[in-house]
Amino acid sequence: MTHDRIQDWIGMWRVPVYTAAVALYMVAQFVETAPVHYAMGAAALSAFIVSAFFARGVYQVSGALFFAFGVGLFLFYGDAWPTFVLHFERVLGLLALFFVLPFMNTLIRVGRYDQSLSEWLKRNVGGVSSLYRRSFSVCHLLGLFLNIATIPLLVKSLRTALRNVGGRKAESFYVRNLLRAYALCLTWSPMEVMISTTIDFTGVHYYEVALFLLLLAFTMAMIDWGTAAVSYRSIPLDNGEEAGRESAVSIGKKAAQLLVVLVVFTVLVSLVQRWLGKGFLFSIVLLLVPFCFGWALLVRRVKRYAVMALCHWKERTEGLGNYFFMFLGAGLFVEMLARSPLLAVLEGWFRVGAEHSVWLYAMIAAYFFATSFVGFHPLVSLTLLMPLLEPVRLLVPAVPLSIVLICCSLATVMYSPYNISVSLLAEELGDNPYRIGRRNVPFALGYMAVGIGIALLAERLFFG
Repeated sequence: MTHDRIQDWIGMWRVPVYTAAVALYMVAQFVETAPVHYAMGAAALSAFIVSAFFARGVYQVSGALFFAFGVGLFLFYGDAWPTFVLHFERVLGLLALFFVLPFMNTLIRVGRYDQSLSEWLKRNVGGVSSLYRRSFSVCHLLGLFLNIATIPLLVKSLRTALRNVGGRKAESFYVRNLLRAYALCLTWSPMEVMISTTIDFTGVHYYEVALFLLLLAFTMAMIDWGTAAVSYRSIPLDNGEEAGRESAVSIGKKAAQLLVVLVVFTVLVSLVQRWLGKGFLFSIVLLLVPFCFGWALLVRRVKRYAVMALCHWKERTEGLGNYFFMFLGAGLFVEMLARSPLLAVLEGWFRVGAEHSVWLYAMIAAYFFATSFVGFHPLVSLTLLMPLLEPVRLLVPAVPLSIVLICCSLATVMYSPYNISVSLLAEELGDNPYRIGRRNVPFALGYMAVGIGIALLAERLFFG
């Protein structure tokens, strides 16, 4: 068989194998028996092998290196070979979230929420600074639900409005506006995997950190709007685009419905987390699909939603090869690193930093900043960092530590050339991701500094 035919044959197994790994992970959370865990591990290893044929770029290199180092550590510090498949569970929860997110994305498209907000973006805009604030708001709201699909959608909507703006100014607008708004919406989104992973690690509840994260997002948004007003003042805007057909009242209702969806979903997830005691991330994965179908039934579009959701889910699942390959490789490496004496050396650095919170938080910020340029996805960096912080986790207040982990990991969304948000925008603009991300480094460092400041203030006032 030729290479292409082999890849086509293996490609047919992507969806069944990925589904089996996620489904068995869900079952294993309720059925604590060895056969289920071995079956889950075997499915995860199969998913890793299948995804190896479809991973590309930095995901392929990172996944291969993590897996190789993980196997090497297993040879020195692991148990018998049959237990090898038991070391992939750590990251299956993260992959399960990627697996179910298309159902929420489809709900937004079926309800035409994305089109309504896109029309509002073009309606009666006074100037470039006014467009900046409106685009920022739309990106912030859509990013909560559409995730990374928000960026190409808004680039398409903004191109017409910015057609008479100079090339460099227009590029600066896209980079500053979309990447910053997207990062700030993820800062407090309950569906963001960085937040759910951090919450499960530190043991706090979402409502305990939500107000601090909202304060961080609001503060940075006001700073960004202020600097944008100065940068883009007196730049004329072409308003030749015809106004959309949808009324302002209808658009307002759609925005309000989106906020209701988010609030209701967050409350239900928190209740399920408290009832089951299985963690915030698992509660999101468990509830997201039935919630989306329930909402589609409520708005009387369940048939159309079911057809579109299953089609979109299949398409997105087939494209998860990068994530399955990198995260399963990283999961093996982190699991084996935690069993090795090598961890004790790295733990010592953070234990020293824990004596003074500000130094610990600065070390965390420096760690994420450095790893983001090495090629690590922020989720991989967070997964690697958690075992190092385990010994000091109880020495510092959990809420401030959660704030720092969330803001420092999400800062990379704005500037890291290896982050999908920067790469996607660079592809849309036909530019280099290093040059794209470089524009946001000062703002991202300021974002981390403000996040650390809020954490220190919260520690002194409420958790000292």
